[in-house]
Amino acid sequence: MPDPTVPPTPPVPLDALLAREDLGLRRIAGPDGPGLVVHWVHTSEMADPYPYLLGGELLLSAGVHIPDGAGPGYFDAYASRIVAAGGAALGFGVAPVHDTVPDALVEACALHGLPLLEVPPRTTFSGVARAVWRLMAQARLAELRRVTEAQQGLAAAAGRPDPVPSVLRRLAGRLDGWAVLYGPEGTRLAAAGREPGEEVRLALAGLADVVRPDVAPGRGLPGTAAGGAGRPASAADTVAGTRLTAYALGAGRGFVLGVAAPRQEPGDHTIASVAAVLLSLLTGEHQSGRGAARSAALVRLLLGSTPEDVAGLLGGQQWRVVHARPDGPAPDHVAASALGAALGSALVDADGRTVRVLVPGDRAVEALPGWTLGVSAAVGPREWPAADTQAARALARARATRAPLVRHGGRPALTDLVAGPDAEAHARALLAPLAAVPALPETLRTWLSLHGSWDRTAVALSVHRNTVRQRIARCAALLDADLDDPDVRMELWFALRRG
Repeated sequence: MPDPTVPPTPPVPLDALLAREDLGLRRIAGPDGPGLVVHWVHTSEMADPYPYLLGGELLLSAGVHIPDGAGPGYFDAYASRIVAAGGAALGFGVAPVHDTVPDALVEACALHGLPLLEVPPRTTFSGVARAVWRLMAQARLAELRRVTEAQQGLAAAAGRPDPVPSVLRRLAGRLDGWAVLYGPEGTRLAAAGREPGEEVRLALAGLADVVRPDVAPGRGLPGTAAGGAGRPASAADTVAGTRLTAYALGAGRGFVLGVAAPRQEPGDHTIASVAAVLLSLLTGEHQSGRGAARSAALVRLLLGSTPEDVAGLLGGQQWRVVHARPDGPAPDHVAASALGAALGSALVDADGRTVRVLVPGDRAVEALPGWTLGVSAAVGPREWPAADTQAARALARARATRAPLVRHGGRPALTDLVAGPDAEAHARALLAPLAAVPALPETLRTWLSLHGSWDRTAVALSVHRNTVRQRIARCAALLDADLDDPDVRMELWFALRRG
């Protein structure tokens, strides 16, 4: 997680700035080493710059603030305030106010461990700032390139025959650390990279408990990011000099990605987050036992099995079909999946503006904001096609009546008194003149279900009311029937329901 005490910019190694020959900077006091970095540049001639520093800055000063006859105490207080504010280094310009860097300032910076750079007269402060900005841009480009390459590598690993171990190996290699996948019970399912000592392993497992949704809340830790249901989505800590991070995978399934790395480089959090997303997909429902059973059921249906043969794999004998239309634009696959999740089913089919969902029969289907729903009766596998028709008709009625949800009625009908084969044969014969134009029987069915209302039928079919009139007139002509006759309407309705 980023350190909140420094600006959110890529750090620039102080050595890289000193290596710029065009600047001619020279370190004359304070520590050196690759770990010293600059996050920003600030120029100030204040005797106490503390209130104006965010932390991580290279502070530039020409010493205008230094009073005549200033003694060691002044410079000691000045250096200590810069260090207290989190300043990364001090750059002192030797012109035009001072010909050399005051010896007392050199001693104070050495005492407080503050790197002190001499800025020669030919180098302007704006030139130093511009050099830092350019180095930051280069660092940002390198960071983006590293993250992009890591994303590509992780995606390729997810496509291997052993996707989970491959993703963990690639992640551990990128972070030069250890990556582990914990299961819902806290067990270690897979790991890759250099395994740390017991203290770090136990601390990382405890950190995983912090983000896992099905365990008691753990100890409070720094670096947590807000997650759902009162749980953080990620949590970080440092133990024995090792940076630890845990990421909750998916929506409450209990899988957790743990990462232990000896250091944190720019982009590491982004790379680990990409791995977490991929592992969320790999550990999702389609990889679980229930998801595998559903996949097997679909394959068997495609290979010729009957619905009755595969119903057991789907987890129940009674199912409802739900047809749904959004109030806004046509739904994409993400919206369709979200609808299925809200209804408690992963069996979703998005076709144009209508989404169809197969829902277990014992699960209540309630109205959902932003959707219009038509719900079939709970039926066995043999009646699934009929339930699909029921849901379609219920949805049409819901849209026509502006109702958020309409359920198919389950009481016995007069049509049940006629044998199925006889009723279907009669329906085919009666409606044969309309068979060549599929829109005609659908329009006639909707129009009859809405008691001959032109406007409501137009709304249900998403067409103009004049189109409805033209189609109904054509139905009457092709059938050679008076559609105002209630007996004709009754017979046609019977046929349309069984056809």
